[in-house]
Amino acid sequence: MNGAELLIQSLMDNDVEVVFGYPGGAVLPLFDALYRVNPSFKNILCRHEQGLIHAAEGYARTTGKPGVVIATSGPGVTNLLTGIADALLDSLPIVVIAGQVTSSLIGTDGFQEADVIGLTTPITKYNYQVKDVKELPRILNEAFHIASTGRPGPVLVDIPKDIFETVVDTKVCGNINLPGYQPTKHPHPEQIKRVLSALEQAQRPVLLVGAGIITSGASKVLAEFIKRYPMPVVNTLQGTGAFDQHHELSMGMAGMHGSYGANMAIEKCDLLINIGSRFDDRLTGNIATFAPDAVIAHIDVDPAEIGKNVPTNIPVVADAKAALEAMMDLEEQDLDFSEWNKECIQTNEDHPFWYNTGQELISPQWFTEKVAEKTNHEAIVITDVGQHQMWAAQFSNVRHPNHFVTSGGLGTMGFGVPAAIGAQVGNPNKVVTLFVGDGGFQMTNQELAVMHEYNLPIKIFIINNEALGMVRQWQEILYDENYSESLMTGRNPDFIKMAESYGVKAYKVDKESEVDQVLDEVFAYDGPVLVDVRVERAEKVYPMVPAGASYSEMIGVDNPCKE
Repeated sequence: MNGAELLIQSLMDNDVEVVFGYPGGAVLPLFDALYRVNPSFKNILCRHEQGLIHAAEGYARTTGKPGVVIATSGPGVTNLLTGIADALLDSLPIVVIAGQVTSSLIGTDGFQEADVIGLTTPITKYNYQVKDVKELPRILNEAFHIASTGRPGPVLVDIPKDIFETVVDTKVCGNINLPGYQPTKHPHPEQIKRVLSALEQAQRPVLLVGAGIITSGASKVLAEFIKRYPMPVVNTLQGTGAFDQHHELSMGMAGMHGSYGANMAIEKCDLLINIGSRFDDRLTGNIATFAPDAVIAHIDVDPAEIGKNVPTNIPVVADAKAALEAMMDLEEQDLDFSEWNKECIQTNEDHPFWYNTGQELISPQWFTEKVAEKTNHEAIVITDVGQHQMWAAQFSNVRHPNHFVTSGGLGTMGFGVPAAIGAQVGNPNKVVTLFVGDGGFQMTNQELAVMHEYNLPIKIFIINNEALGMVRQWQEILYDENYSESLMTGRNPDFIKMAESYGVKAYKVDKESEVDQVLDEVFAYDGPVLVDVRVERAEKVYPMVPAGASYSEMIGVDNPCKE
C-alpha cells in the first residue's frame, strides 16, 4: 500500500463510515485512493472548508462518534481554524486530516504552505506531523483515541503529500504508544463519599448538568440518580437534553438567558453538585456572587477545569457516568428535599419564559415553541448563534441527549447550516430542525447545495428580523440605541429565490395564522425545506443577566403585559 491507501485502511479500522472532505493539490493522492480503493466510502463534499468542520461537529455531537475532516494544505487548513477552535471549547471529538506540501518544501514558503502545527497547537487537544509513512497507522490510531477519550477534542494530523505517495509494507504496526496520556475515568472512592456526605447534610441541593453528561452517555444513570435523590436539576446551554426538560424537577437552562427558576435555585442552594460543566462566564455571571451560600462539588473528567473559575470544596476528577454510577453503588440514604423541591417547582411555574403574540409579524418565541410541538419534542434541534439560539434553548424543551446542537464556547455564527448537515448524515432516520438568523445564514448558506445533492430532509427556519439581533439588542440596552452596522433592512437577499436556485423547496411566512399550515406542509415534505420566518424585529431575549452582574440583577423576568 501507499500512504494514502494505508490511511484509508486506518479510517476503516477505526469504524469511520463517513468523512467530510474537500480535495486540493496536497490531498489529491488521498482522494484518488478513496476513488480506487473503496468507492462506497462516503465523503460529503461541503462547499467550503468551514462547512466541513462544522458538519463534522454536528455529526460528532449527535452520534458520539468522531467527526473526520479532510482538507488540503494552506488555505484548506486555515479555513478550518474557526471550527477547530469551536470543537475544542465545546469538547467535540474531531480528527482532521490536513494535507501538507511535499516534505522537501516544508519551510521554504512553498505554494499553499502554512505552518499548520504552529497555527493549531493552541486550538487542538493534540496535533501531529507525519514524517515517516510507517508511523501513519500508529498516529491515526492515537489521534482517534485522544480525540474520543477523557475530555474529547479535536486532533489534527498534518501529512505531507509525498507521505501519501510512498509505498510501504502492509504489515506496519499501528499499536498505540501513549504512556503519558492516561485520563482519569473512575473517581476516587473517598471523594464520592464526600459528595454523598455533603448531600446528606444539605437542605437545598441543586444538580447542575453540562455536556459532560451527554458525552459520557450518563443521561439514564442521571435519571436514576434523581429518582433516588429527587432534587432540582439545572442544565447549561450545552447540557440541554442531558435531563428530560419535561420532568417536573427540570428547572431548565441557567445563566445569562436562563430561566428565573433555574437561576434562583442556584442563588438559594446550599449544595451545588456540578457534573460535566466548566463553569463558564455565561453561566456564572459575577463569580463573586455565584451560588453564594453553596458548598461546591465539581465532577469533571478534565482536572484543569476544577477550581479554574469557581472555588471548589469537593473536587472529583472522573467521567460523569462513572461518577454517577459510583454514587449509585453506595448505600441509599433516606433523604427528603420535598419542601425545597416544591419551592423550586413553584418558582419555575410562577416565572416561566414568556412572549407576546398577535403583533404585526410573528413572535419568534411562539414560533420556536410551535415547531417543538409539531415534532413532539423529538427532533434534533440545531441552532446557529444569536437571539434565535437562546429562544431555541428556552422553548424547545428537549427530552433526549444528543438532540440539541449549538456553538457554545466560541459562539460561531455560520455554525448552524453545516452542523445540521452533519447531524442529518449521522441520523438519517431522525427529524432535524435548524434555527438560524438571517445574519448567520449568509455565512454558510452555500451548503444548501449539499442538502439538495444528498436530499437531506433538514427543515431550515430562518428567524428573520432583518438584523444582527443579539448585537442590536445589546446596542439598544447598552449603547444608547446606536445601531452601528447591525440593521439588515434592505441588505438581505431574497432567501426564497436563493433556496430555489439550489433546488431547495422554500416558503415565506409572516402571519401567525399561516404558521400551522406551513409547518404541516414542511414536515410532510421528504426533502430539505427552507422557511423565511418574518418575526417581530424589536423582540429581545429575556430574561437577561447583564454581563458581569449577579443572578439577583436579572432583567425582563416577567411579561410586562401579563394581567
